[in-house]
Amino acid sequence: MITGKTKTLAVIGNPVAHSLSPVFQNAAIEAAGLDYIYTAFPVTDGKLEAAINGMRAMEISGLNVTIPHKERVMKYLDSIDKDAEILGAVNTIVNKDGVLTGYNTDVKGFVGGMKEKGFEPKGKKAVLLGAGGAARAIIWGLIQEGVASLTIGVRNVPKVRPLVEYFSKYMEITLLDWSTAEFETALEKAELLINATPLGMCPYVETMPPVNWDKVPKGILAYDIIYTPAETLFLKTAREHGCETLNGEAMLVGQGAESMRLWTGIEPDTEVMKKALRQALEERK
Repeated sequence: MITGKTKTLAVIGNPVAHSLSPVFQNAAIEAAGLDYIYTAFPVTDGKLEAAINGMRAMEISGLNVTIPHKERVMKYLDSIDKDAEILGAVNTIVNKDGVLTGYNTDVKGFVGGMKEKGFEPKGKKAVLLGAGGAARAIIWGLIQEGVASLTIGVRNVPKVRPLVEYFSKYMEITLLDWSTAEFETALEKAELLINATPLGMCPYVETMPPVNWDKVPKGILAYDIIYTPAETLFLKTAREHGCETLNGEAMLVGQGAESMRLWTGIEPDTEVMKKALRQALEERK
């Protein structure tokens, strides 16, 4: 029951009506018996500073931040967590007695999905396909977990080189054109293969990155950060090739679960969150 004591959490962005965060976050809140409610607030360009001031004024306990505000919001906060600082983006804000701290939970969401699957990335040879919006969190997560090597295969090497140079101070990263024989050699040694491209996402479900599956070792983990559809063509092909597979549902729920921990201090039930997410995705079909 919502009362005058109920604490507010929300996601802000533009647009934000499509967000599934309220679905699985409220499921977690209900399962934990917390006196919170999670909603969505559309915040248009030019209104971000006012929205953050409103967070303080109305004592909103926490916010998730999505496109296009993840970078812009940082200058309005009192402090920034290390992950968010390195990634240059905030997706979670915690309000503690009017002091606003920005975090980025994408890293823990990405890594947590693998570990929940029983896969330990430390010491593994990782190959990343593409360098889209989630690539920064993926790269930083792999670096922190201590992968043995990281190769990134892309269509446009010059475009991605600044990103690789930024993270190269933490570990040596190999950047290759994914159509080359050199990249196929990297595939032969891979123990973890990640798709960070939008290829295969609804409605373009018949597409995937150009992977020569004859070069991919059987039994490795193929991880696609897409969650619609639940099994992309990339994952379907990987499964048929004999790979273990994991979709982006784990990363989405994982980053949300980490936000809930930061706001409330409780350990949310991720299975409840996943069930709510799957049901909402089914209803959208």
